[in-house]
Amino acid sequence: MLVEGVEVPARPGVARHGSRVADVPGIAAGYTSGMRSRTLRGVPTLWLVRHGQSAGNVASEAAEASGAHAFELEHRDMDVPLSELGERQAVALGAWFGKQTEHPTSVLASPFVRAHETARLMVGAMRATCELVVDERLREKEFGSLDRMTRVGILQKYPHEAEQRARIGKFYYRPPGGESWCDVAFRVRSLLEHLTTAYAGERVLLVTHQVLVMCARYVIEHLDEQAVLAIDTAGDVVNCGLTTYVSRDGGVDLATYNFVAPLEEAATSVTASPDKPGVRA
Repeated sequence: MLVEGVEVPARPGVARHGSRVADVPGIAAGYTSGMRSRTLRGVPTLWLVRHGQSAGNVASEAAEASGAHAFELEHRDMDVPLSELGERQAVALGAWFGKQTEHPTSVLASPFVRAHETARLMVGAMRATCELVVDERLREKEFGSLDRMTRVGILQKYPHEAEQRARIGKFYYRPPGGESWCDVAFRVRSLLEHLTTAYAGERVLLVTHQVLVMCARYVIEHLDEQAVLAIDTAGDVVNCGLTTYVSRDGGVDLATYNFVAPLEEAATSVTASPDKPGVRA
């Protein structure tokens, strides 16, 4: 796999070239094929995509590597655009969808620019007619006072918060003015229930953020804290990596997770930068 031009081995959390999740060891801790999930009733196919690489991903990586306490951007977090590579990733994934026999009939996107632009570029590259809707429940996890801070910066400025997070664990920890994973899971649960009524019978694509993809897995697969964090520990959600759920025989199958073959087929670099390296979400 090429990550920014460097060949690295595929992580256990990356399904490639059409592999089914059940056939990839270590890909889905706690996952059971054909699970009965009420959260996707009436939705035949659900895809989740993390936005393409953003300017924030690039800046945060540089700050973390340099030992800086924080990284600066000219935009609010919700206004951070895609990098040029992120735009190419979105076009590559959209073009791949355009070649498939089934593609989304409706696309819902986070209102954050990096996600909405990913969705817009994908829809354009698909050359298919589908509705694009913005839904604020798909927005990035809110990091509050820790936003844009590196690991070093948090330890220096907020040592008590670092200690609190280490004691409680990332799933339940809520930074000052921010959200915990549980808070995010609550709005994800609301959104998925909405899909079963407003989008019944449709093939739906959600374009969102890293923690949102993880929390969707938590809700849909009825995972517990340990199981979802095991998946998270195995590797970050890839920019424009594809997660797919298919409803069949009264159950739901996780067909792909972190699927990157569309990017590789287009010779587009695969990136997996955490959105907030200091707190790693």
